[in-house]
Amino acid sequence: MKGLASGGASLWIGAALAGALLAMAAVSTVWTPYSPAAIDIPHKLAQPSLAHWFGTDALGRDIASQILAGSRVSIVVGVVAVGVGLLFGVALGLIAAFRKGVVEDALMKACDFVFAFPALLTAIMLTATFGPGVVNAIAAIGVANVPIIAKLTRATANSVLAREYALAARAAGRGPLAIAFDHVLPNIAPALIVQATIQFAIAILAEAALSYLGLGAQPPQASWGRMLSDAQNVLYNAPRLAIYPGVAIALSVLGLNLLGDGLRDVLDPKLKARS
Repeated sequence: MKGLASGGASLWIGAALAGALLAMAAVSTVWTPYSPAAIDIPHKLAQPSLAHWFGTDALGRDIASQILAGSRVSIVVGVVAVGVGLLFGVALGLIAAFRKGVVEDALMKACDFVFAFPALLTAIMLTATFGPGVVNAIAAIGVANVPIIAKLTRATANSVLAREYALAARAAGRGPLAIAFDHVLPNIAPALIVQATIQFAIAILAEAALSYLGLGAQPPQASWGRMLSDAQNVLYNAPRLAIYPGVAIALSVLGLNLLGDGLRDVLDPKLKARS
């Protein structure tokens, strides 16, 4: 409890906002006020009411239902994309840390090369080849996460490998896999957890941007980015249609960033020592 208290308000506010996002996604899997794709032209651009909590869009679709369903897309994209980044990034980072010389240089140069192709550009290339969709958006964001995680893993693993207990394990004849799982990964896990939280927020932003450009979720699938794209056509008549998904994106990203900052304060031993 003392460690959690050291995270301060940012940890608890971030956890509350992130928990609300998860709750919305969970609820949307079993219930929404209306079908997010249900079109009701006679009631298009309806004002917020008891029947439609946030009103309806230009096609008469219920905004509250789309917000709930859009949270599920954001969660799926974030979890899978960050999972891909962690899976491949940690593996490549550990290989670079243990295999100095040509292997390390080649892997880090490859990571630098991937940095030259951000998620948006990668998604455009994938879309041109395979067509738009959530799967291609996840692939693009996941690929963009790999070099970030790989560089962090290599840097933190190098610091662990330079410590006495890691050197003693090597001197005792323990292999790279044993050292990686027994000594390196447990000590770099806090840094990876914090970075994964931050990358989750970035993935939500990236998915919204890709969907806004028509490269992510496709109709009739609900997405906050596509809601923003649809809202620009009636921005002067119904600005609320852009406000709702914009606020949802902003609060989700804010919550995850605050959660990452709070976890860093709790898990970083250097910050603990200063306090």
